Amino acid sequence: MQRNGCVKIGDTEMYYVSFGSGSKNLIVLPGLSDGLATVKGKAWILSFPYKKFLRDYTVYMFSRKNKMPEGYSIRDMANDQAIAAQKLGIGQFYLLGVSQGGMISQYIAIDHPEMLRKLILAVTAPYANIVVKNAVSAWVGMAERGDHKALMIDTAEKMYSEKYLRKNRKYFPVLAGFTKPTDYDRFMKNACAILGFDARGELSKITCPTLIIAGENDNTVGNDAPYELSEGISDSEIYIYEGLGHGAFEEAKDFYDRVLAFCDK
Repeated sequence: MQRNGCVKIGDTEMYYVSFGSGSKNLIVLPGLSDGLATVKGKAWILSFPYKKFLRDYTVYMFSRKNKMPEGYSIRDMANDQAIAAQKLGIGQFYLLGVSQGGMISQYIAIDHPEMLRKLILAVTAPYANIVVKNAVSAWVGMAERGDHKALMIDTAEKMYSEKYLRKNRKYFPVLAGFTKPTDYDRFMKNACAILGFDARGELSKITCPTLIIAGENDNTVGNDAPYELSEGISDSEIYIYEGLGHGAFEEAKDFYDRVLAFCDK
């Protein structure tokens, strides 16, 4: 069962997709790419990595809300996400946050612990460290100049392993032509929220079982980030993919098997 929907949040809406028919609920929050294109109408294609979940779980993937005010923070995003889950009657859920989605997930776990069963933080950081700031600030500059090709190429170069890049680098300029948004307002607000993010002082408030997944060579959030998360979250496990970086959730063939095993155990 697949569904493309939206939920009312204040004076705007939040798009989501869902798939599966299980009694357990898994919410997935994507990264900064959501600032360029939402999940609207994409239930079918987004369901592919979750095929092993679909019997026992109902999987929800949410975009950030459509209209974001100036100064909209990661914590604001987390609170709106909690409201969306409540409005849809999702109840207690497992939460997978990827990159910026992992930042939002940290605040959901901090401010709404009663909602979570388990937490998976993938290729993310507990604050906007120097690696994050350098990467995101550069992307903001490219967006301000409207240089979408440069934005897409630099994002890919900072995301994937060298093996993947050697095979696919030639396609990046072509793919960039299909992903340019009508404007960059949504992207800029998401990016600015990342630059102001710092949850380090509150990580000890995360009490649910937590799995931290990262690549050993992450040029987007840095290589220290998963260890800083692990040190701050007492009930946490950590797994590092050798030879991979920020795109570990795409490149690692067992990434979703690992998430499912953690949720099930």
